[in-house]
Amino acid sequence: MFASVDEVTTRLAETGYLASPAVATTVFLAAKLGKPLLVEGPAGVGKTELAKAVAAISDARLIRLQCYEGVDESRALYEWNHAKQLLRITAGRDETWDQTRTDIFSEEFLLSRPLLSAIRGDDAKVLLIDEMDKADVEVEGLLLEVLSDFQVTVPELGTIAATTRPFVVLTSNASRELSEALRRRCLFLHIGFPEEELERRIVALKVPELDAVLTESLVRVVGALRAMDLRKVPSVAETVDWARTLLALGADRLDEEVVRASLGVVLKHQEDVNTAAAKLDLDAV
Repeated sequence: MFASVDEVTTRLAETGYLASPAVATTVFLAAKLGKPLLVEGPAGVGKTELAKAVAAISDARLIRLQCYEGVDESRALYEWNHAKQLLRITAGRDETWDQTRTDIFSEEFLLSRPLLSAIRGDDAKVLLIDEMDKADVEVEGLLLEVLSDFQVTVPELGTIAATTRPFVVLTSNASRELSEALRRRCLFLHIGFPEEELERRIVALKVPELDAVLTESLVRVVGALRAMDLRKVPSVAETVDWARTLLALGADRLDEEVVRASLGVVLKHQEDVNTAAAKLDLDAV
């Protein structure tokens, strides 16, 4: 997929994703070794966007499993089309059960969900298992066969193995600890908040119309907010949103009036807004 780490960096940048050396190196190794990539970090730092960017630069189809409490095998792996099976049984009343059973448990009646879809077919695919920590612990067991052997076992059909391995990205906000069995099967990458220089480059790329001096002030203020004891510190996504907000307001400087009027763009809890309003000293930033 990639010839070098530098190629990963360059091609990701072409999609608008500015990768740090650690991110580019881990993506390169995951592709080279054929290993799933587990990406952890706070919300809004670009974990999901990384999977989308890899799909874009590799001209691959993105298949996404959005995890949540209650997601199960029928939503993650596969299920049988029971309505169609019932119609088939009704239409074949004169057949023996053995004849009917062989027919209704065939590919025609199998509904592929994201994990099975990702290993079927010869086209290039990126499998994104998003917010793995939101799913129940039991769901991790469903993933182990896919992550280690890139295959799915359907009892009625047998084992379906991938002919073309997908590039797999699992993301986690670390709201719960993932199992060691799952971690062993993956390369690990932590994406935290970027350094000021990289964040300035990201803002400049995403909001090029914003003045460079204002961009620098914005990034410094966001850094000061992250140093506070907040319930939810602003992420890179909020930094970009704030940059677009300043552009929409026609602001030419980040003064107290503008900051107080637009804090709700970057802070999502009233207690955080109150804390920032009381503690943020723009002259010291």
